[in-house]
Amino acid sequence: ANGVSSHFHQAVGDNHDRIVLALRTALARSDGVIMCGGLGPTQDDITREAIADVMNVPLVRDQEIYDRIDSFFQARGRAMSANNARQADVPQGATAIPQVVGTAPGLICPVGNKVVYAVPGVPYEMTEMFERGILPDLRVRMAEAGEEGVIASRVLRCWGATESGLAEVLQGRIDVLDQAGDVTLAFLASGMEGIKVRVTARARTTVDVTALLDKEEAEVRRTITERLGDIVFGVDDESMEVAVANRLFARDLTLGVAESLTGGLIASRLVNVPGTSAWFLGGVVSYDSQVKFDVLGVPEGPVVTEEAAAAMADGVRKVVGSDVGLGITGVAGPDDQEGVAPGNVFVGLALPDRPTLARHLRVPGDRERVRQYGTISALDLLRRALDSPPT
Repeated sequence: ANGVSSHFHQAVGDNHDRIVLALRTALARSDGVIMCGGLGPTQDDITREAIADVMNVPLVRDQEIYDRIDSFFQARGRAMSANNARQADVPQGATAIPQVVGTAPGLICPVGNKVVYAVPGVPYEMTEMFERGILPDLRVRMAEAGEEGVIASRVLRCWGATESGLAEVLQGRIDVLDQAGDVTLAFLASGMEGIKVRVTARARTTVDVTALLDKEEAEVRRTITERLGDIVFGVDDESMEVAVANRLFARDLTLGVAESLTGGLIASRLVNVPGTSAWFLGGVVSYDSQVKFDVLGVPEGPVVTEEAAAAMADGVRKVVGSDVGLGITGVAGPDDQEGVAPGNVFVGLALPDRPTLARHLRVPGDRERVRQYGTISALDLLRRALDSPPT
């Protein structure tokens, strides 16, 4: 977000020679390096020593840091053990980043015309120190190098295609962008969240980068829709349940769900959306067949069929008094049920002024993935139906 490109990531164990090699390698290919961890008081905390070795300078004890660490323990009624003093050792020529939430300070270490930053590995200490100590220094260095800018990303969420299929559809666009160099596309398979297409752009200003993202989003959407249909359901943090919620709210419709296969997963995802009570009335987890018959009015007989899913959708509308009913049944496994193999999912959907519809879906994976994929598939069917005019 601050226009700094992160080129490489590497993990290295608590071994002095390996850390030195990793740090020298990092400096050979980058202008700046951020090291996380190894600044504590124990014998395996050797980041300071490794950095000093690379800088070819000794470690110098900083009395101000030492006094602060000592005060940290005194304030808690504890004596500071001798090994904590190591945290006050700073490579000669480096600048300490004072701690405000722990004991180990961070470091800003010049190595020629390059820089090494070191921060504690404890996440909340690292985050705070990065924002306060590293990011401002990076901004200054970027400005001095004439490399100020903004990097931003936008994520298009898709359901109904494979990662490889999306990549193939967008290959021509990727080839064009590789020539231009200011926008890139990347793909991320995210399980029950679908496939994510990330558009990343770099420009001098926020206005410029937003314009690039807007233009590329429109191009990517057009290409995907022409080849694969309406599979883009959200942008950035807009999950499938948010997409459904927005459509129900906009149309002033209420929803009820009847779940067998998913065992309440659909309702659980729906209530994650703030303001759910405005459109979600409730659900029935009819895991046992008799509950389907007695509560939802499903005709007695097989319950892993399209007909049963449609009857569940109709039944839950009556039970909770909703405008829309969504029903789902199927086989999660590991065994067959009613002669139906695991991975077969049946979704029913009842909307006002339309015939109740049902769909037979096949989803891959073990029991948990079948349930998760069944959940988002059912919600996607509802999303698409809400976008389609009555026929």
